[in-house]
Amino acid sequence: MNEDLSKRRLGRGLAALIGEMDQPVLDAAVKPGINPDRMVPIEFVSRNPRNPRRYFDEADLQDLASSIRQHGIVQPVVVRTIGMDRYEIIAGERRWRAAQLAGFVDIPVIVRDVDDRTALEIAIVENVQRADLNPLEEALGYEQLIAEHGYTQNDLGEIIGKSRSHVANSLRLLKLPDPVRDMLASGSLSAGHARALVPTSDPIALARTIINKGLSVRDAERLAQHDIKAQSEPPPQGSRRNEKDSDTLALERTLSDTLGLDVAINHRGTGGQVKISYKSLEQLEEICRLLERR
Repeated sequence: MNEDLSKRRLGRGLAALIGEMDQPVLDAAVKPGINPDRMVPIEFVSRNPRNPRRYFDEADLQDLASSIRQHGIVQPVVVRTIGMDRYEIIAGERRWRAAQLAGFVDIPVIVRDVDDRTALEIAIVENVQRADLNPLEEALGYEQLIAEHGYTQNDLGEIIGKSRSHVANSLRLLKLPDPVRDMLASGSLSAGHARALVPTSDPIALARTIINKGLSVRDAERLAQHDIKAQSEPPPQGSRRNEKDSDTLALERTLSDTLGLDVAINHRGTGGQVKISYKSLEQLEEICRLLERR
């Protein structure tokens, strides 16, 4: 299956891949909603180890389990066959987990015969469209599709219904060190807080300051600007470090945000150079397309 076909398939969205549910409901205990293909024992269903969603709040799961006990499972879990009477979740792991907590023996499923790539695509799109992913999970999902299936940031923006700058800003979060990523995943930091820390000299220390002082995103941006300005101050005597003024640093950040790539500006007298770093041929092609349009 070629790359263009995969992108067109993903572009059709979930309606084409897990919609069109016109089969009859097979169990009266399933409440009105999207009709399942069948009811299967819950122990025959396993989670997808490549699910972009990694974090499940226990309190939320308990709330969902209580709702399921009262109302049943309104929307079936989407699965694929992985063996004789064995299934792997494509979308709906949260419902599957809550059904176990609720003590359900069987769950309604929709079975789709798809390969690994399609299963990953559906899982990422479904979670992003439902806003079920935290900012780090979303960024990792985008990175997976770019690294494994050759999507550009522009492709992802159009397919998922987000702007290219949103995708680029999400991917910038992956430049943060692991301790800050953990704070982002747990909700201690928002995506706005985290983005402000990307260009700073010590994002871990600044992140702890933001959390301990309960700083707003605006406050975090000012804190980050102060750190960046300190980095650009004249170096000690004997140092060869070049000074960059705040306007140059601000322009670098603006261009980096727009392109989703690292940009460095170096002045040399009345001239200078702009350096754009890329990590793949797809990113290079995207730069060329942007330059050609202008």
